[in-house]
Amino acid sequence: MQAPAIEQHDRVVAALSPTMRWGTGPLAQIIRARGLHCVFQPLGDIRAGTVFAHEALIRGPLNTPWHRPDALLELARHEHLLQDFELVCVYTALQNWAALGAPGRLFVNISADALVRGVALCGTGMLSQTLRGFGVLPRMVVLEITEHDRVTHMGPLREAVKEVHATGMRLALDDFGDGHSSLRLWSEVKPDFVKIDKYFIHDIAEHPENLQMVRAIKGIADMFGTQLVAEGIETQDDLRALRDLDIPYGQGWLLGRPALTARQALEAPALEVMRDRRVAVLPHLTQSARPGILRGLQVVPAPTATPETPNDTVAELFMQHPELHALALVEDEHPVALINRQQFMNHYATLYFREVHGRKPCMAFANPAPRVVELDCDVDQLIGILTSQDQRYLSDGFIVTDNGRYIGLGTGDKLVRAVTEARIEAARHANPLTFLPGNIPISMHIERLLESGNGFVACYADLNHFKPFNDQYGYWRGDEMIRLVARLVVAHCDARRDFVGHVGGDDFLVLFQSSDWLQRCRSIVDEFAREARALFDDAARQAGGIHAEDRHGIVRFFPCTTLSIGAALIPPGLLRHAEEVANLAAQAKHDAKHSPCGIVVLDAARATGLQAPPPMPPRGAVPAALAA
Repeated sequence: MQAPAIEQHDRVVAALSPTMRWGTGPLAQIIRARGLHCVFQPLGDIRAGTVFAHEALIRGPLNTPWHRPDALLELARHEHLLQDFELVCVYTALQNWAALGAPGRLFVNISADALVRGVALCGTGMLSQTLRGFGVLPRMVVLEITEHDRVTHMGPLREAVKEVHATGMRLALDDFGDGHSSLRLWSEVKPDFVKIDKYFIHDIAEHPENLQMVRAIKGIADMFGTQLVAEGIETQDDLRALRDLDIPYGQGWLLGRPALTARQALEAPALEVMRDRRVAVLPHLTQSARPGILRGLQVVPAPTATPETPNDTVAELFMQHPELHALALVEDEHPVALINRQQFMNHYATLYFREVHGRKPCMAFANPAPRVVELDCDVDQLIGILTSQDQRYLSDGFIVTDNGRYIGLGTGDKLVRAVTEARIEAARHANPLTFLPGNIPISMHIERLLESGNGFVACYADLNHFKPFNDQYGYWRGDEMIRLVARLVVAHCDARRDFVGHVGGDDFLVLFQSSDWLQRCRSIVDEFAREARALFDDAARQAGGIHAEDRHGIVRFFPCTTLSIGAALIPPGLLRHAEEVANLAAQAKHDAKHSPCGIVVLDAARATGLQAPPPMPPRGAVPAALAA
């Protein structure tokens, strides 16, 4: 370190606490001996495939127990030097970066409390001059706020943020979603960048829940006008998913590891993904249960009674409310029993019932174990009511609660309708037989393919003579054949490139980006022809088929079930809507079912008579010079 830098370092230390200036702990001694240095990890522009910025990461003396930042932080807490340590780290980052003379932005970590203290030490209006004294342009610095603890005093932080913005520096929030970060801080600080915690990024290509969370964070970022940085990118699949989610910036070992010098380019495996214009196949949610289904179910706001209510009063309530099928008994807003109208009124109409039981408590004629359902229950819980051996739940209905408090009654017919609608809706997202994506994810992926500016192949697969097979052997073996199709199609597709969807029944849609898609289709058709014969009995295999009724009730011979695939070639820019793609694929499938080989290829441009415009580079495409 040259003399001017040494003097500058000593002035920084002199401005800090007495413990920093005179302390005997290891960290205080390391800092006074100028034993800290920084390494720099690149942040990549995922759209352009270039280095966007670097983050400064502090390191202690080499070959010592205090080289790693976590060890240094532990020392800082033990020696009560946490804020002093952070400010020294900021200075070290700026000094090291200026010494490199590297272009580009620098991200520097600092907690909210240390930021407030650092601005105060520089003095009002002096922050920009202080930075320039370190040899760094303020507009190239991004202060990355980390939250060791929740920020309790927002007022001083707001003033410090104003000072930071006045210099031209930018702000970022670090590790959003790790448990410390908060939406309030996002709203108060109004950062230019927010870093998504690596917990949500790791294996995002395999975890649909994490992908949905990142989508939600992106929605918040769009609302605030904030740019997102995905942390912890370690695999090409995760980078593909983030690229297709349109996350602008990323950081992680796949893009580049920390180094003593600034990087000029990202690592080759990351550039390979960024140059690849094919659309990633994103994971989808497969669960069929949908929490909160009862919030859309009509709940009867029925009157209630208590276990001590006389039978005469219950009878009066039923007569006053002829539409009431049951009556809930409630104590302290919590349901305890249910009285069925028909059963109770049958008892009440018997000889001498009023004289003997009229003034007695109604609890003796109630069901003490009624079915109670929370508003936020899922579909599987509701199905338990429908399939229960005790069918009183359908005749009596059930009690609906919100947080355990009574809000009304539900009836069996409304329950059946609600469960049916929930199952239909769930099947549109994921087929319950194969767990493959249903119609909604299929349409969404087609839209993504159309927007990407790339060509693809839409293949519609359908079974020939499936209905006679299903009628002959029953639904169980029919389901086995459908699952066989799903297994073979998935096995012969590239999970990163090719999207497999189950439209319903024996219909499948495959959206190929693999260049060898035709060979994959042939393999699927051939392997199905071999393996499907095992689902027929010996006599049918020897005869090559079965005798069964056709759609007109006439018995005739049907060959063993085979698979047809119609392929529609979709050039870039020709079509605009998912429905158009699906219609062309269905047309190709119709032709394939009459083809001896079982595969027909349809050129979308010829079939529609449309002419595709010249291909345009997709949004955020890597420049041609970079891809060369």
